[in-house]
Amino acid sequence: MPPKPLLHRDNPSAEPLVGNVKVTRDDWLNVAMDVLISDGVEQVKVLALAERMKVSRSSFYWYFKSRQDLLDALLKTWEQTNTAAMLARAEAPAEAITGAVLNVFHCIANPALFNTALDFAVRDWARRSGKVRSLLDRSDARRVEALTQMFLRYGYASLEAMTRAKVLYYMQLGYDMAEPNESYAHRLEMTPQYLKVFTGREPSAIELDEFSEFTRKHWDL
Repeated sequence: MPPKPLLHRDNPSAEPLVGNVKVTRDDWLNVAMDVLISDGVEQVKVLALAERMKVSRSSFYWYFKSRQDLLDALLKTWEQTNTAAMLARAEAPAEAITGAVLNVFHCIANPALFNTALDFAVRDWARRSGKVRSLLDRSDARRVEALTQMFLRYGYASLEAMTRAKVLYYMQLGYDMAEPNESYAHRLEMTPQYLKVFTGREPSAIELDEFSEFTRKHWDL
């Protein structure tokens, strides 16, 4: 899970705030996202966020019209990070389908690309909101379609491409939700086997070495 959000004022590398401004719009958004992930959407309340950041509630309205405006911004952030990242990785060039799937695995390896905890929080939110459920359904459809197109580019028949895309996507969601008690080293060791299951092809040593190097930047290996 990503670390707790650092407020702009507490970040020594950030530009100093001007005048009476105590926190930024991103501060409100990042703290709200942290609460959404840890406690659920019902706890994303303006007064509670203000108390957590030790600022006046009135400063919230410098940046947002209402609580609903903040909630809409959270959903927009989710789409612009998680969904956009998966689509981009599915469209990234690769010499073979195994390399293309490894590109998608970058979302798993790097939480800055794909925030799994945020995805689960939005899914929980969707159980309580028809609007969010519709948005989630559209997002899932876009992700699966991008993965289907990925398989199609490497010569898979239409039905097989769609099936493999769904297996890859929904297996990964379930895998992350299960939170298996295993090390990153074990997950990396199993990667060639997962690739064979997802693609029916053998990955190359070069592909595996490149992915291993990528994961070492983000995993404690």
